[in-house]
Amino acid sequence: MNGHGPFSAIDVSNSGLGYNKYWLDTIAHNIANINTLTTPGQAPFRARMVVAMPLDTNTYQGGGVEVSDVLDEGGDPAMISDPNNPLADSSGYVQGPVVDLASQLGDLVLASRSYQANMTVFKEARDSLQTTTTLGRG
Repeated sequence: MNGHGPFSAIDVSNSGLGYNKYWLDTIAHNIANINTLTTPGQAPFRARMVVAMPLDTNTYQGGGVEVSDVLDEGGDPAMISDPNNPLADSSGYVQGPVVDLASQLGDLVLASRSYQANMTVFKEARDSLQTTTTLGRG
């Protein structure tokens, strides 16, 4: 990979694993808060979105990826009629979270597959290096 030495594939896949773990943790947090209600007028729970950025290949051996930002989901929360809820306003409404479960589940599949792919590359590169270092030890 880019001629940066024998460990670049491991370095790149390791950065991907770190990014994917952060992404998976963020998705889990978003899904865990799918039923978080607040009083209208308060800040609702908003799903967070993780943004990736490639690492500078001149600074980091082989390149890779890192978390560059975490953004809150935009949009208005749903207003739900629930007059018996202690969080309800004087009109009997509470506000729901700003979380799209379908997109979270889609992201979960993407993040999981990306994690698996990075793990496969990591293991293959590690095994190749182990094989190479044992050649000629007859």
